[in-house]
Amino acid sequence: MGYKVVVAGATGNVGREMLNILAEREFPADEVVALASRRSIGTEVSYGDKTLKCQDIEGFDFTGYDIALFAIGSDATKKYAPIAAEQGCVVIDNSSLYRYDPQIPLVVPEVNPDAVEEYRNKMIIANPNCSTAQMVVALKPLHDRARIKRVVVSTYQSVSGAGKEGMDELWNQTKGMYVPGQEVEPKKFQKQIAFNVIPQIDVFLDSGDTKEEWKMTAETKKIMDPSIKVTATCVRVPVFVGHSESINVEFEDFLDEDEARDILREAPGILVIDKREPGGYITPIESVGDFATFVSRIRQDVTVENGLNLWCVSDNLRKGAALNAVQIAELLGNRCLKKG
Repeated sequence: MGYKVVVAGATGNVGREMLNILAEREFPADEVVALASRRSIGTEVSYGDKTLKCQDIEGFDFTGYDIALFAIGSDATKKYAPIAAEQGCVVIDNSSLYRYDPQIPLVVPEVNPDAVEEYRNKMIIANPNCSTAQMVVALKPLHDRARIKRVVVSTYQSVSGAGKEGMDELWNQTKGMYVPGQEVEPKKFQKQIAFNVIPQIDVFLDSGDTKEEWKMTAETKKIMDPSIKVTATCVRVPVFVGHSESINVEFEDFLDEDEARDILREAPGILVIDKREPGGYITPIESVGDFATFVSRIRQDVTVENGLNLWCVSDNLRKGAALNAVQIAELLGNRCLKKG
């Protein structure tokens, strides 16, 4: 007997990717239901070789369903997640709403799988920010070996992290650069994104950090270790899919770059592509459609006592969002629900 699964927000980028990955990974589902807002009722979405018609999330009865993957944003999640939970369906939420609630686990299966057991607190599990997810996958095996003291990360985040509107704005703005009279003013982003980079993702806080930067700090501490110091600069770049990160790590103990490379090669969810030759590294376009978190440019940082630099790339719609949610569902099933 398999699981009965709901995908809420099935018409969005992440929701569609959740359906793709459920099918690709052959998640043991007897039934999959696609939910969306009222305006998308009847919209068809793909699930493997099947086509699902979206149902209205308003008034949907979650009773009898095992797992609901939510990709509907914080406002809608705040309304519907408690309903699903009360009706006995475990919610795996992709929004930021529950990430910082101490009673709700924030899970990256390769990093803190034991935390999934805490779903019983509120029948909700939080999925981390896309930029955090790929970073902690790369950092956890190194932390286990040499204890991380401090992380300095600069991100190069694709426009798909801002949803379909972000992707459309890059596409239309780029075309408009070449066609007089079809120029596109910034709407989704604060400044022109075509042929530009923008050092702001989300709103500014009193500290001077953006909320995206704060998220990376808070989530890394919750997922990995509250003693780790994290400082981030998050930048939007004119790339459609795939987030990149330049990560500088300072450890308590010395860790040789060759040992770090070997550790990462053996770590779950990671592919090391690190040749010291032209093109011997991964770029975002090569990560698209792949499940892995890629690590390249591993090298000693001689400016501190125990430092390493590395380059980390992942498909943000997959590992950063949809894949991690499905992996949480698999973990939840194997450890707790035990069906299928």
